Amino acid sequence: MALHPFVEAMIARQREAGAPALSDGTPADARALVAASRGALGPGPDMAESRDLTVPTRSGTIAARLLVPRGGVSGLIVYVHGGGWVVGTIDDFDTLGRELATRSGCAVLLPDYRLAPEHPFPAGLEDVEDVFAWAAGTVAGLVGTDVPLVVAGDSAGANLATVAARRLRGRVHPALQVLAYPVAAADLDTPSYRAFGTGLPLTGRDMEWFFDHYVPAGDRESADVAPLRAGDLEGMPPALVITAEHDVLCSEGEAYAGLLAAAGTKVDLRRYPGVAHGFLRLHNHLDVAREAILDVSTAVTAAVGGSAGYDPPRWRTT
Repeated sequence: MALHPFVEAMIARQREAGAPALSDGTPADARALVAASRGALGPGPDMAESRDLTVPTRSGTIAARLLVPRGGVSGLIVYVHGGGWVVGTIDDFDTLGRELATRSGCAVLLPDYRLAPEHPFPAGLEDVEDVFAWAAGTVAGLVGTDVPLVVAGDSAGANLATVAARRLRGRVHPALQVLAYPVAAADLDTPSYRAFGTGLPLTGRDMEWFFDHYVPAGDRESADVAPLRAGDLEGMPPALVITAEHDVLCSEGEAYAGLLAAAGTKVDLRRYPGVAHGFLRLHNHLDVAREAILDVSTAVTAAVGGSAGYDPPRWRTT
């Protein structure tokens, strides 16, 4: 399917304005680009509470933000933001976190994990692992009641979320993992890289730049960097895996969904047509993003207390 008209127009405006790619400058330049685009996302819903706090980790403490929706809380989503392990902050994902909280009826915790290159692999992964364990043990204190835990993330955040979930098997028991266009491998020569590697919001060159900052070349085939390399995925939580049709990461995200399913995990795979990497944050502007948010919210609601629990009805691409 062709690019959605909104996505096509957005890319055209950026091209006409001469907007640089994330990989054109330094990590500080890329972070400034992302921060500058924050206002265009629009506002998120009002919360019953928005609280900044600190989370203990093996390396000290990190900041986090807890978003509590109005009308009661049925679960806690720990949402790990994307950004290639190099860019992204709590403020960049506050609007998305608020939307997820409102739609799902769950509180959302946004951890501000350490970023590369200042803190290369495995610093961010260890932070996320520690946040998951801490949240599972303190959820009642955070939201006032003992509710199920959902782990989620997009792009590099989805990579960190699913790797941390695997490393915590037997200790932390999420009701669901939500993985939006996850980084699942370090292979830059997949069908989707070949088809969509240039001219879109995330390019093959961008991904190479992210990997160069995050992890030494010799560690890129580790299962803690490339979960497609994991030899043992038994006992992983049920998964909702979201991919974007026009995305360099589409092939590996769908391959990872298949690997999870082969290991016995209940998996719902949903490919959204006409959209590119990062589309979820455009939910205030893009109908496909709103549909995806509703799909995530439905899955989360079922996982944390729906009448039948989360039982993915099908393996499908939308």
